[in-house]
Amino acid sequence: MSKRGMGSRAKGDKAEALAALQAANEELRAKLTDIQIELQQEKSKMEEIKFKDRAVFVLERELGVQAGHAQRLQLQKEALDEQLSQVREADRHPGSPRRELPHAAGAGDASDHSGSPEQQLDEKDARRFQLKIAELSAIIRKLEDRNALLSEERNELLKRVREAESQYKPLLDKNKRLSRKNEDLSHALRRMENKLKFVTQENIEMRQRAGIIRRPSSLNDLDQSQDEREVDFLKLQILEQQSLIDELSKTLETAGYVKSVLERDKLLRLRKQRKKMAKLPKPVVVETFFGYDEEASLESDGSSISYQTDRTDQTPCTPDDDLEEGMAKEETELRFRQLTMEYQALQRAYALLQEQVGGTLDAEREVKTREQLQAEVQRAQARIEDLEKALAEQGQDMKWIEEKQALYRRNQELVEKIKQMEAEEARLRHEVQDARDQNELLEFRILELEERERKSPAINFHHMPFVDGKSPLQVYCEAEGVTDIVVAELMKKLDILGDNANLTNEEQVVVIQARTVLTLAEKWLQQIEEAEAALQRKMVDLETEKELFSKQKGYLDEELDYRKQALDQAHKHILELEAMLYDALQQEAGAKVAELLSDEEREKLKVSVEQWKRQVMSELRERDAQILRERMELLQLAQQRIKELEERIEAQKRQIKELEEKFLFLFLFFSLAFILWS
Repeated sequence: MSKRGMGSRAKGDKAEALAALQAANEELRAKLTDIQIELQQEKSKMEEIKFKDRAVFVLERELGVQAGHAQRLQLQKEALDEQLSQVREADRHPGSPRRELPHAAGAGDASDHSGSPEQQLDEKDARRFQLKIAELSAIIRKLEDRNALLSEERNELLKRVREAESQYKPLLDKNKRLSRKNEDLSHALRRMENKLKFVTQENIEMRQRAGIIRRPSSLNDLDQSQDEREVDFLKLQILEQQSLIDELSKTLETAGYVKSVLERDKLLRLRKQRKKMAKLPKPVVVETFFGYDEEASLESDGSSISYQTDRTDQTPCTPDDDLEEGMAKEETELRFRQLTMEYQALQRAYALLQEQVGGTLDAEREVKTREQLQAEVQRAQARIEDLEKALAEQGQDMKWIEEKQALYRRNQELVEKIKQMEAEEARLRHEVQDARDQNELLEFRILELEERERKSPAINFHHMPFVDGKSPLQVYCEAEGVTDIVVAELMKKLDILGDNANLTNEEQVVVIQARTVLTLAEKWLQQIEEAEAALQRKMVDLETEKELFSKQKGYLDEELDYRKQALDQAHKHILELEAMLYDALQQEAGAKVAELLSDEEREKLKVSVEQWKRQVMSELRERDAQILRERMELLQLAQQRIKELEERIEAQKRQIKELEEKFLFLFLFFSLAFILWS
């Protein structure tokens, strides 16, 4: 009763300790989840702040571009004003040559005539310049207004950024405090998990030891185990005695074999004597401890026997009497030899027993020990029969224990499957989140590009496809509304003027340079067209990549739903198995097993359980950290890829913008030169 009471108390202490460990573990997990939620909120706030900072950076970049464009237009306006003033001065002084005007070298310097038609042309040029200057001034005013709006937006965004930074500092401090607290809680949780791991490991070891000691039944008490040890010891003694008996039986078998051989020799000799009817001399045989000595000797120590015959003592008799006498003597001789050989075999066996036991043996003592051993063997056999009966009665308990072990193995397999499914679910969630982030970034980028196109300046470069056999410069002239200029005829006129002998060398050089500039402009426009087509193809590729991302996102969402359903079913199955295991542990067999454990074994079991828990939790922590590192690396690679694509798009758009500005400048320059030429 005392043992049962101690077992029940130890079981209650063990259950209370495990309950306390589980409660502390749950509390730490709850705190950890709260801290993770707060960290997620802080991360979302940080993402919002980064988004605002990115918007400010984009607006600053647009503001710089617009300021540069306005500055270039201002310089163009100043250059046109200077040219207009020079033209007006040339109109006031008609005697001065027009070739000295800058940027008007190929604008009609060949004619030295002055009069009313020339003045009318100058007035038309002046009106055209005034209209162009008015257009440029209107554009400059629009750009200045836009620049002012952008500067105001920039100031507002800077104020918002400062406010966000002021709000971000306390959040950052709070985040640091929470991270430190999270680390402390994680260390405490790791310690608890290591303790639980160690206890579970020792529990498994103790169960294995108990299974080895108490197999095939785990319900035997300590007395039964001691009886089993005694039975094992008796079995060993029985085996030793059996080995001795086997050796003795082997010696007896050898003696019987020798006897049969002697009988066979006896029969053969009798047959020979019957045939020959001869008398053979009989040598003296002396038997010693080490063998036979056929020399004639009468000295012995009591253990040797001599037998001698003499031919001289024989009396004459009939042949039948001689035959009978010879046969009798032969029989006695053979029997004597047989007895001596058996005696020698027994002496050898006796010597072996002395060597094994050590010292001399007493026959009475040997008989007593043999009777005692036989009695012990009988008692051991009776004990073995009783134990076999008890084990046969406890066969049902063994079946229950086997079912319990199978259920435990099944539970472990399900736990491993659940861990694998949770890891797969986490991986899919990370992939879905990455796809969503990439989709959001692409959508934001598209909106940004649409907004930039919507807010672009009034002068836009519209792409006009080139027609085969038509000059690119002619196409752009027609697109801008200048239809009275034919580039091919202009090139022919320039060729004719270059071949004109009435012109001076400088005028011919100017005409040739103008023609080469027009040719280079056509080539440059062709290159611009090719570059723009390549950029459009790249944009189409980016759109297809975006569609692929969206399809992959849908597939991942479907797979995530399927994984969630499978995880829910696995959780239900685990709950059912845990309920079955709890019911099985509440039965009487579980109580008996708990009572069989001593205090020291319970302590070892607790320590092993704690050690196992620590090991399991450390492995889970390492696995989670490894998965997190892999996901962070994938996220960084995706972000790097997105940044590279954005930079490429920005570079391509800057290149397009520069090409548009260069083409606009060239178009204005050549239109001005053509106007002055005409």
